Amino acid sequence: MTASRAFLLFGTEERQPETRRLEAGRLSAELVGGNLRTIRFSGREVLRAISFLVRDRDWGTCAAAITDLTVEEEEAATIVRYNARFRAPDGAILECRSTIEVFPDALIFDARFTPDRDFETARTGFAILHPTVGLVGRPVTVEHGDGSIERSVFPDLIEPWQPFKDIAAITHEVMPGVKAECRMAGDIFEMEDQRNWTDGSYKTYVRPLALPWPYVLKAGETTHQAIRLSIRQVDAARPTVDREPGPIAISLKRDQGTLPAIGIGLRPDEVSDELLDAGLIRALGARHLICHFDPQAGHGAAALRHFRQMADTSGAAVTLECFVPCRRPLGDELDEVARMVGDSGLKLASLAVSPSVDRQSTPPGSVWPECPPLDDVYAAAQRAFPGVPLGGGMFSYFTELNRKRAPVDRLAYVTHCTNPIVHAADDLSVMQTFEALRDITRSVRAIYGDKPYRIGPSTIAMRQNPYGSRTKDNPSGKRIAMANRDPRHNALFGAAWTLAYAATVADADLEVLTLSTLAGPFGLVAGSGEPVKEGQPRPLFHVLRWLAELSGGSRIAVETAVPDRVVGLGAALVETSTLLFANLTPDLQKVTLAGPARRRLTLLDENWLREGAKEPGASAHEAESVVLPAYAVARIDSLSAIES
Repeated sequence: MTASRAFLLFGTEERQPETRRLEAGRLSAELVGGNLRTIRFSGREVLRAISFLVRDRDWGTCAAAITDLTVEEEEAATIVRYNARFRAPDGAILECRSTIEVFPDALIFDARFTPDRDFETARTGFAILHPTVGLVGRPVTVEHGDGSIERSVFPDLIEPWQPFKDIAAITHEVMPGVKAECRMAGDIFEMEDQRNWTDGSYKTYVRPLALPWPYVLKAGETTHQAIRLSIRQVDAARPTVDREPGPIAISLKRDQGTLPAIGIGLRPDEVSDELLDAGLIRALGARHLICHFDPQAGHGAAALRHFRQMADTSGAAVTLECFVPCRRPLGDELDEVARMVGDSGLKLASLAVSPSVDRQSTPPGSVWPECPPLDDVYAAAQRAFPGVPLGGGMFSYFTELNRKRAPVDRLAYVTHCTNPIVHAADDLSVMQTFEALRDITRSVRAIYGDKPYRIGPSTIAMRQNPYGSRTKDNPSGKRIAMANRDPRHNALFGAAWTLAYAATVADADLEVLTLSTLAGPFGLVAGSGEPVKEGQPRPLFHVLRWLAELSGGSRIAVETAVPDRVVGLGAALVETSTLLFANLTPDLQKVTLAGPARRRLTLLDENWLREGAKEPGASAHEAESVVLPAYAVARIDSLSAIES
């Protein structure tokens, strides 16, 4: 049976929700799944989204079943009405009646919701997303619930806590002469800097985090919330024009440092598959093994012996990513780990430690769990592992590192991970996370200076959930926030995402970058029912191998005219220069290359995948542009100098 295009691109046959454009005059929005996104005035993005969301007790998103949807398009307005039903994991139902009205200078989103029985939720209500691109560091006016006015700016470096609380309205400049006011009603709203989780937005949401959660919506009680966006045109604004598709210009800068070494994650729960696939580590060229070790999960001597075997087979250096239970004296716990490491014969190139309690997030307003000072944890690790370079930070996400900053005097490097599906899992939102990833690495550098810096393992699927009791199972292979497996990891989308990640963090001068485990749902090798044959390398394997080949080369910084469509990076090696590009969209893109040169092109695209995803081969390429199909990754090797 011939694989569908959707399956090759995304690893799933799941259809994305239908998108419908709503507009009145110069104000437009996209209606998707009952919510609004890409709200524009005169072609300029005003808000990224206005959504009515229902989170279960573990912050998982309850899907909306939409019925009775009507759209009335009148001369001066477009009006949408629908019913939505949300089901909690325990079976409780929340019924919501919504109305959306779009006028030339205003938009109103109104929701009235009632549970059939007590409904347990971490948050239910509206979330408003302001885009970060073009707004970082720009002026904003906040009206508070008591009518007071605060004039400030959108955060530049990522703010760990809420930059604004008790919000009644937010006003910002959309373009010269045009201001947008977003007014909220029905509850108390506050803002968080969603770049902490690699969302490309500032999020204003209902119900302060300082209030207890989860909480209960009482059976039969109706709650009303509403959002009103008003456009105020101070003077005549120049309309903007949407970009016309066309060749994408790039600019190159040579001698921009070096690219990081590539790491691969190992997990004790994947031992048998890792042993089968151990040869791929050497084939990929990974130089570091990031070995997950958690005594509270039962990891012990057997896991350490397995890590030694994998290190002996691959020749890669070993970093032990070790959780510290902190239930007994720190010296006793870490000395015990050190004895097991010594008995196993495992040689550590570095050790990273983190208290076990820090795997869970401590939201604003919550009581911090009991935990020894990090300086004491690091000191005990140094005593137990003398001479081994020590890393610290967070094994979860930048959010937690930003809120609990590691004292770095004892550390050889700082580390954290990221995850793109904490809040949203649609294709567009996942690719928009790179807007925020740039600010994450910039913020880490602002906090920790030139301290050696490592990221990962970071994957599309969520390895652990710091915000609830578990990650979400995904047996049907759908696009689900906080899911412990994601079908796009297995397909072309995952390959493009992997290269885009590496390109986005290139300026941070990382020491090690880890974007995959070896086996399992976060790994390099296909299982059954995937776009490539079971047991064969997934598409992202080839991207990581290319990155490993370029590691240590003289980095060429690549800037594209539209980084939301195409990103790239490059390196100069002894005899060649190599550029890598990723298409972040489902549409064909064309990239203009600099000047004539002798080049060879290797392309990971839909045709390559349909033909069996064999070892990708290069072909001569003399054109001054390269065409990138949907979510394709291209490698361009030049035998002559690349012009700056």
